[in-house]
Amino acid sequence: MSARVHPRRVRRLKGGPEGPGPVVYWLSRDQRARDNWALLFAQDLALEAARPLVAVFCLVPAFLGATRRQYAFMLRGLAQTAAELARHRIPLLLAEGRPEEEIPRVLARLRARALVTDFDPLRIKREWKAGVLARVPLPVYEVDAHNLIPCWLASPHQEWAAYSFRPKVRRALPEFLTDFPDLEPHPHPFGEVPPWPPVEDVLARLPVDPGVEEVPHPQPGEVAAHKALADFIARRLAAYPQDRNDPSRQGQSGLSPYLHFGQLAPQRAAWEVYHAEAPPEAKETFLEELIVRRELSDNFCYYQPRYDQVAGFPAWARKTLDDHRRDPREYLYSREKLEAACTHDDLWNAAQREMVLTGKMHGYLRMYWAKKILEWSPDPETALETAIYLNDRYELDGRDPNGYVGIAWSIGGVHDRAFAERPVFGKIRYMSRQSLARKLDLRDYLLRFAP
Repeated sequence: MSARVHPRRVRRLKGGPEGPGPVVYWLSRDQRARDNWALLFAQDLALEAARPLVAVFCLVPAFLGATRRQYAFMLRGLAQTAAELARHRIPLLLAEGRPEEEIPRVLARLRARALVTDFDPLRIKREWKAGVLARVPLPVYEVDAHNLIPCWLASPHQEWAAYSFRPKVRRALPEFLTDFPDLEPHPHPFGEVPPWPPVEDVLARLPVDPGVEEVPHPQPGEVAAHKALADFIARRLAAYPQDRNDPSRQGQSGLSPYLHFGQLAPQRAAWEVYHAEAPPEAKETFLEELIVRRELSDNFCYYQPRYDQVAGFPAWARKTLDDHRRDPREYLYSREKLEAACTHDDLWNAAQREMVLTGKMHGYLRMYWAKKILEWSPDPETALETAIYLNDRYELDGRDPNGYVGIAWSIGGVHDRAFAERPVFGKIRYMSRQSLARKLDLRDYLLRFAP
């Protein structure tokens, strides 16, 4: 059916009669024109039928607590994607409202031939998709344009740890790790469409919290994403194994916002790093995190519907947290105190301030940050809710499988093992301020983010 997209990357969600109009690509998770398997598949369907190709993005107000910071980054990137698609004679339409209502409305108005959409394991995205499927009569296809190995193929069940998932990924990787073909200028234009609206006008009418302001860096969009990837490979990849966990060295890739919003294809990052001139250990370390760990997070959210609840933790972790539920806490902090970085711990405060001020937190410190929220909360449920709230409110890459699973690893032992028992944590892995200070020189980091 598609000349350019691996057939096992695509699954048909629904059959039905084809309409006389264009093929429609509903992009959601993968917000880019370049290196997009779902878009390429949609174009192949349109080329085969000699039909126009139309893309549509549905803007959902008040999405999972997102603030102006995240909406602005996303919308500025989408404006660039709209311009790039227009150069290929593919319009990008903006719908606003509930996707299960707006997407069928767009399809009916266009008398669409078929619908193609991208894959997302999150519960709300799957509910949207189910609502659309219930309301449209035409064929609907789903393409995993985010994972190197389609999530439903990588494993047929929830994996318990990286050690069980890694061999499956390595077996499948040669089949799926390829370069991307180019998106072609579409030879069957749709006709006149309204221009993409000014970002400021869209932001002004969104009912979102303006209190979390935009950050000047990183710059949004596909162009900036590819520049960031090239900069990482040229300047930091070689030292990645030793520098990535040290917050004073700025050794991380900086790609997570671009991966989260789909402005950069993870497969593009993997392909470029795989072929880079760099030490094998550096490439292996980065690819382990980009592919195995990141796609393990998708696996968890896809097969565990309670990925953001204590009920989704493994049984041993739930039991040990219950056993220590009533342990006395030396410190208890409200959500408001934590959000304001008003604790006795200067390192935790610095990490929280980094997130509030910059829209990101150093990955290694994010684990410490979440574990201390468990230690300073009255119960695991409150800790999990607080960590997700703060992460999703301030992080550019919030509301992401990686975020949910990183917090669940820290607080609930997901993809981890049991350790020696201790108060409050039970057998959950513990991290202390003292152990971090022994491993890392934190002085520069603390100076940068001291109040």
